[in-house]
Amino acid sequence: MLRKILTYGLAAGLISGLAMGVLTTVPHGHLPMAVEMALGYATMLVALSTIFLAVKRHRDTALGGVIRFWPALFLGLGISIVGGVIYALAWEVTQALNHMDYVNDYAQAMISQEKAKGASDEALAALTAEMDKMRAKYANPFYRLSLTFNEIFPVGVLVSLVSAGLLRNSRFWPARRAPVLA
Repeated sequence: MLRKILTYGLAAGLISGLAMGVLTTVPHGHLPMAVEMALGYATMLVALSTIFLAVKRHRDTALGGVIRFWPALFLGLGISIVGGVIYALAWEVTQALNHMDYVNDYAQAMISQEKAKGASDEALAALTAEMDKMRAKYANPFYRLSLTFNEIFPVGVLVSLVSAGLLRNSRFWPARRAPVLA
């Protein structure tokens, strides 16, 4: 089972990591933030569909078509952890290769947005202080890695729960039997 976790987790991490790298560099600044976020989470969902595939394959090939909820959930969570680690590392590589200063770009966008809304000088000063604290935290690679991991891991938990819930029923999408030739 460890081999399945590593294989499918690596696939999920690479798919989501490459998609995140493309989404943050190619259209950066050309798409509204909400669209970029929706595309990002949609690609995470597609990448983490490997959990469903892994649980189904394990159920059908190794377990004779029957899997209980908890083993299916643990398989999915293992894949989610590996995929999340790969995704977080891909973010670090993307930032390094593209010389991105994500936290400063984000902070400037937040401050500009509040200025456009007509925020008071006190509110802008408070926001600027808050953004400076965020910059200091984000400079720590362990903080940054955990923050990035926590973007994708909850999606993996959700996919794991749904996959385990559906696939514990052996009648849900049963394995195809090879036709008998006479």
